[in-house]
Amino acid sequence: MNARTDPNALGILPENSEQATEKAATTTLLDPRFYTTDFDEMDRIDVTPVRAQWDEMIAKMAADPNKGHFKKNENWNTPDWENMDPKLKAELVDFLVSSLTAEFSGCVLYKEMKRRGNNPDICQLFQLMARDEARHAGFINDALREADVAVNLGFLTKAKKYTYFRPKFIYYATYLSEKIGYARYITIYRHLEQNPDKMIHPIFKWFENWCNDEFSHGEAFALLMKTDPKLTQTWQNKLWIRFFLVAVFSVMCIRDHHRPEFHKALGIDIDEYDREVLRKTSEISKQVFPIAIDLDNPRWEKNLLKLRAASAAMDAAKQKGGLMGALAKIPAGARAGLAFASLYLIPVKSDHVIEEDSRMVPSY
Repeated sequence: MNARTDPNALGILPENSEQATEKAATTTLLDPRFYTTDFDEMDRIDVTPVRAQWDEMIAKMAADPNKGHFKKNENWNTPDWENMDPKLKAELVDFLVSSLTAEFSGCVLYKEMKRRGNNPDICQLFQLMARDEARHAGFINDALREADVAVNLGFLTKAKKYTYFRPKFIYYATYLSEKIGYARYITIYRHLEQNPDKMIHPIFKWFENWCNDEFSHGEAFALLMKTDPKLTQTWQNKLWIRFFLVAVFSVMCIRDHHRPEFHKALGIDIDEYDREVLRKTSEISKQVFPIAIDLDNPRWEKNLLKLRAASAAMDAAKQKGGLMGALAKIPAGARAGLAFASLYLIPVKSDHVIEEDSRMVPSY
């Protein structure tokens, strides 16, 4: 399949469920991934050091505050997909497919932990989080079904490549993914509260309660990390935390700039939106991470621009294909590596205090 017909090529809209599923199954540096890990190691987690906080968190999750939330009601108005601007439609579908893949990725990982585990504390947590993520993915797929591009989730489970991460890397990556998901959703929701004329799709009306699920899942991973201080306090793990902060933040910014028409229709300036989301996520992550990226350092945005440019050059080389495309990817990849290294080497901040009870509540 070439770039002209490949539904995963930039700007190409999936025309049916099969193509949407193929798009969701693609794995690149910018696509949400499916993960597997050492489930036996996770099953050995002892939550005794955080027992009081743990039991309170589990009780709130088990109460299921969003039990009836992910259902269409009178506030759902089906978009006019047929007459939507083609570029906006392509980017909106891309946003929904990417979001679905990220949500379903969590569901698959959490269900597998529940299936393989014997630790009642850990199994209960992952059962509850899998429940939430399944609802999220199903709700997004209902929205895609209205555009005739629903994803075959059963096939996706088998077709998507799985990336192995050690448990601590799962904690770092998933914690940040859940918290940045909260920051993204609540920022969009608050913006549309003030600008209801920019409501390009009804799914955004559900974001306020939805993002609270993301927030609570992040709290769960924060407590998992607090069961073992070495996960956040050794110098080696501080370097890994720094890596994941830079990687998650920079990938989000690159991905957002792939959807200019989507953000324009929402009335959102992409750069300002990204700054706001990263600021919120950085502040939240101080609850458990001992370091924070200095987002005000001029090297941060300067090298984000370089990374975006290098990523665009790599995409263009991929679309070109053949020998010339392969050769063009080499210098683009080198520029991306240098830009990422420069982002990583920005001096971090470490002047905040992590409280013994660092649980948080959504505050935006």
